[in-house]
Amino acid sequence: MSVTGVFRNHSPGDLTSVIAAISAGLSAEDRAPDLSGIFERELQRTLAIRSVRLREIPARYRARLVTPTRTADSIVLGVPTADPRVQAVLEAFSGPDRVLGSADHEVLAVAAQLGGLVLELSRTRHSRRASHDGAAPLIGASVAMQRLRERVERVAFTGFTVLIEGESGTGKELVARQLHDLSARATGPFVAVNCAAVVETLLEAELFGIEDRTATGVKGRRGKFESADAGTLFLDEVSDLSLSAQAKLLRAIQEVAVERAGGNGVRRVDTRIIVATNRPLSDLVTQGLFRADLYYRLGGVEIHVPPLRERREDIPELAQYFLSRHRHTRDLTISAPALEALRAYDWPGNVRELERLIESSVALTESDSIQLDDLPPRVRGEYGEVLGHSIMAGHSMRAWGSRYARLVFERCGRNKRRACRLLDISYHTLQAYLRYAEATTTGSDKQLPAWVKSASQEPVLEEAVDA
Repeated sequence: MSVTGVFRNHSPGDLTSVIAAISAGLSAEDRAPDLSGIFERELQRTLAIRSVRLREIPARYRARLVTPTRTADSIVLGVPTADPRVQAVLEAFSGPDRVLGSADHEVLAVAAQLGGLVLELSRTRHSRRASHDGAAPLIGASVAMQRLRERVERVAFTGFTVLIEGESGTGKELVARQLHDLSARATGPFVAVNCAAVVETLLEAELFGIEDRTATGVKGRRGKFESADAGTLFLDEVSDLSLSAQAKLLRAIQEVAVERAGGNGVRRVDTRIIVATNRPLSDLVTQGLFRADLYYRLGGVEIHVPPLRERREDIPELAQYFLSRHRHTRDLTISAPALEALRAYDWPGNVRELERLIESSVALTESDSIQLDDLPPRVRGEYGEVLGHSIMAGHSMRAWGSRYARLVFERCGRNKRRACRLLDISYHTLQAYLRYAEATTTGSDKQLPAWVKSASQEPVLEEAVDA
């Protein structure tokens, strides 16, 4: 019998076993199963063909869209999606002794519609799991955040190792989770390890696992590499690893395999590695504190997370986001002066510090709105001492201008020429402001803020000023 004469008779009713397998996956109580994988394997078994693949094609690859086709040994069909920017396809390939006939095409056409539901179910389950884990999205509309999101989306669809650099509290783990969520491994586990918190003597067992009965009373268990199989392993603060630990990590990455402590053989793993550090690894390599070969293995695809002070325009959106997360506890708003003080603060603790400050405000604020006085003194800072005082006292524009001129004058070491240049006013105007400030400032208002005093401890000899 010729190859072209080998046909199989199928009907859409043959998808009963496929639907049953998907239902079993939905009711599973363990970690979210790979519904797309279940669908592919069961459809492949039902049709007795070589392979079935259900996949989405991101919008950035629009030039590479797959056109539905049908040949003797392959069928490619479009799959409906909820997002019009994304194309999904169902691809089926037969073996050398199998020809895909009309009956196969009819079954696959129905399966393609079912595939759209499978993709949507996978997306919904994954979003629900991410919400349960407390993972927050990358908030912000600044240019820096737009570039960060674009870079994350581009890198996510690759399987490359990624190095994330940024200050503490900027959200490096959120970026790692986004890389995992947008990747083909989204249905697999996301395993995070804080390298700085692992005792060096236990690091090998923690990452690579330990064999049963390696020592008296020791039970065998999987390491983080094996736990992240078919998923993503996130190594936070990798710069804190000792040189010996770095050597062990390098070997595991190079061989894509791990050897448990006390074991004799290696175990292959399918794990994507994402590492993060709050210190530039290139500088540590120069100082001899980080292995150059490991750096070159981890580097290449790098993502820098900007500190909050470099994207101040995102602070109002972040503050509102954190307030909304606690709306079930208290429905608070934030006043304009308090919001401006948040924008003026430098945030050494970055987004993490802002989140904790909002939590403190939710717990301690007495009114229904967070006011300037509700913020800690370190956050009010210069804003509270300068603008905040005038706003609370209801100063007129002239009074505020005079007070500001006096503060700049003191900040310049009482050098009138320098103050005039900074304020962009004439000498006579500055004199008028200073006379008005002296006449209207009484009591505690005469006490200069600490930051002004520190700048004027060493007065600069006044330069000649043209009258």
